[in-house]
Amino acid sequence: MQATLLTVGDELLSGDVENTNATWLARQLAARGVSVERIAVVPDEVAVIADHVRRYADGFDAVIVTGGLGGTPDDVTMDAVAAAFDRSLTADEDALADVEETVAAYAEANPDREIDVNVERHASLPAGGRPILNREGLSPGCVLENVYVLPGIPREMKPMFESVADEFAGAVRTRTLRTPLPESEVTPVLEAAREELPEVALGSYPNRGDDPNRIKITAESAAAVDEAEAWLREHLAIDGVEGDGGPGSGAA
Repeated sequence: MQATLLTVGDELLSGDVENTNATWLARQLAARGVSVERIAVVPDEVAVIADHVRRYADGFDAVIVTGGLGGTPDDVTMDAVAAAFDRSLTADEDALADVEETVAAYAEANPDREIDVNVERHASLPAGGRPILNREGLSPGCVLENVYVLPGIPREMKPMFESVADEFAGAVRTRTLRTPLPESEVTPVLEAAREELPEVALGSYPNRGDDPNRIKITAESAAAVDEAEAWLREHLAIDGVEGDGGPGSGAA
């Protein structure tokens, strides 16, 4: 399974907010054997978001969009996803009931505060979309064909992703080896490995100071990963395995 991540928000592009959602989601997907092919950050502009959603939905198995949900003027993600699929926005019954319940509970807990929430706006999804209810906040997400739309607030995004996580699965497996050798000695071996190990991808991640350098093996079968590790141990000094990733590895 190949997936892409599309994170929405002017605040990400300006550096005012760190894009932790993309890092967290990439790790979750990798642990499930999914290959993350693209990570993009786009502004709060309907045309730009819609263009990316349209192209990524056509080119990959799944697209996860985060950010831009809510009732403020810059919350345009649902509008953009609807535009990408030429759908209208309509208030979903389940989402509407959930938003109303959340607003009522907040009003009861805060009787001295004036509550002014456009409930219908918050509950509006692209026609035909499946709602993902927001148990930690207000605005729901949705699934439309192969596009998953989640909020940008991490404490809301994470449990909402986990509610649909079983819909993401792939065969990609990884293993990270440690080596005491400098990158200059590792590089020619990795160049030779391209010929010897065509079924795997190898990445070199140099560290500084006393930490060992790392070599990451990525393949679509456990046998290919094992073969690559054995070959590397014949040609390099390997002093340990840092961890495995992919289905059945226990990674998260």
